[in-house]
Amino acid sequence: MLITLIGLPGSGKSTVGRHLARRLSLPFFDSDHVIEQRIGCSIREFFEREGEEHFRDLEQAVLDELTQGESCVLSTGGGSVLRAQNRAHLHARGRVIYLRSTPEEVFRRLRHDRNRPLLQVADPLQRLRDLYAVRDPLYRETAHYVIETGRPSVATLVNMIVMQLELAGIDAGCAQGSCARAHP
Repeated sequence: MLITLIGLPGSGKSTVGRHLARRLSLPFFDSDHVIEQRIGCSIREFFEREGEEHFRDLEQAVLDELTQGESCVLSTGGGSVLRAQNRAHLHARGRVIYLRSTPEEVFRRLRHDRNRPLLQVADPLQRLRDLYAVRDPLYRETAHYVIETGRPSVATLVNMIVMQLELAGIDAGCAQGSCARAHP
């Protein structure tokens, strides 16, 4: 079972993903961390040095590899849905959960975070609104389930995801396996 989390930067994909993986006894992978391990620097540095297009090429290759592994929980970068091939692979190869957060919620969480390259602008809230306008339809196209993050705790969000999987007939309680091909 491959469960992939998508959503805006700061929507909780990594935090919820780690907890969900623990709950399901599955390995957890964060595609951004895998990329950083491979390039030997932060995504922010890579963005500044190589540009967004080169980053998206690398992200596409990593997502293709990670989605071909066996059972795991995968957290993706906020822009992973920008490429049609990524959307197709994510949707076809596992169950995709869209952690939907409003730009205002994300801004509250990230207003002091200096490590997100796309938010290092004069008006980060407007930037989040712009990202949301472009990406929300792509997240919805890719997702099997949409979970509103709002104010629930991480544990509540994990319970909501497990319940959605179980309602869909996926036995989340018996999810065992490994992402043997997904190791960086």
